[in-house]
Amino acid sequence: MDKAYLLIDFGSTYTKLTLVDIEHEEIIATSKAITTVETNIMTGFNQAFDLLKQKYDKKNIEIIKKLACSSAAGGLKMVTVGLVPELTVEAGKRAALGAGARVLATYSYEMTNDEISEMKNMDVDIILLSGGTNGGNKKVIIENAKKIAIHFQDIPIIVAGNKCANDEIREIFDKHHINYTITENVMPNLNEINVLPVREKIREIFMKNIIQSKGMDKAESFIDGILMPTPAAVLKACEVLSKGTSELSGVGDLIVVDIGGATTDVHSLSEGYPSKAGINLKGLQEPFAKRTVEGDLGMRYSALALLEVSGEKMIKDYIDSNEISERCQYRHNHIAYVPENIDDVRFDEALAKVATKLAMNRHVGHIEIAYTPLGEVFNQYGKDLLEVKYIIGTGGVIVHSENPDKILEEGLFSKQEPTVLKPKNPNLKVDEKYILSAMGLLSYDLPNCAFRMMEKYILCEIGG
Repeated sequence: MDKAYLLIDFGSTYTKLTLVDIEHEEIIATSKAITTVETNIMTGFNQAFDLLKQKYDKKNIEIIKKLACSSAAGGLKMVTVGLVPELTVEAGKRAALGAGARVLATYSYEMTNDEISEMKNMDVDIILLSGGTNGGNKKVIIENAKKIAIHFQDIPIIVAGNKCANDEIREIFDKHHINYTITENVMPNLNEINVLPVREKIREIFMKNIIQSKGMDKAESFIDGILMPTPAAVLKACEVLSKGTSELSGVGDLIVVDIGGATTDVHSLSEGYPSKAGINLKGLQEPFAKRTVEGDLGMRYSALALLEVSGEKMIKDYIDSNEISERCQYRHNHIAYVPENIDDVRFDEALAKVATKLAMNRHVGHIEIAYTPLGEVFNQYGKDLLEVKYIIGTGGVIVHSENPDKILEEGLFSKQEPTVLKPKNPNLKVDEKYILSAMGLLSYDLPNCAFRMMEKYILCEIGG
């Protein structure tokens, strides 16, 4: 009897199951059903599981482990509070995004009463409190801790700021019986980020606290563990594929573009150092595994926002239509809409091209020219991704497209934008079987198996 892992993604719309033969390193079957988090999360799961069981011989397959990730009920929603917007606030935001969170808002300096009121009206799962390098400003983070302690006693707090403020913050939070965790400073030194300890604390809180509040505890008796939010599982898979394992060499720098109905996520796995001599690296240090989320670039819920940020002219570069506004409005109003004819498919692909172009422009680094008495100086802000080896596309519009390469090509370097450091000549691939989140889960137990399966199903067989 072959041993298998059942890998589950409780998505915002669909619950997706992937059954993996871990001995032969093959996908046995996949299935999906509508996520039912409003009632009982297991209803949708059972529907998907019943469909899955019809696709394989139960006599020859033994499911030895069931692992899950989740973005149901809005996913993991966070707010980050820091000191300087371009420094600790941005570092905290990057840590939260890398942990798979949706960042609802960011706040800098001492929080005002209006900002406190604004936060109270948000459905926040975790607050990340940072501020000050080690040995630097500690007044602001302490003042913000006092305000948080008074107004947010039921929300888990992660403290990742100036270590010299930790003793006072402990006293404040203990006095008010706050559920808090203190970890390493997300920015211990100026322009140096330290995101991994924060990410791990976020994942721990997600597993312990958030699962029950989402009604996901109904699934815990059946599965062996909900390890992380779905975007974090995708990023974990990308990291294993890029860097390899203790036994297998990775494939090198890569980017994943994930176009959804509400957001376009971009994951890059690269140090992003300047690829050409004579360029100075400036600004905040970038994490090797970086995720950005563009909430105004989506195919359905965010279609109107995409139209607003791009303008009709950009969309008309990809499709000749006089009804762009109306068609975006319809998609915004009907988030489950499926294209019914070739013209609708092409319109969706046009939106996807715009989303890819804009999301990649925001994700990658850029060059700025400074003029000095000694001549021109070239400064790089963000990641240089010119030499990235692979761009992998995922999300419904890419997976179901007959021309996914045409969508992904909008994320490539353009001579019209020579200072925007997008990849010049990567291999374009597609996650046709939607396995990235599943492989992220599998990589915690069997990283070598996950790596080889991604090579097989994404890099070798799929996308040419």
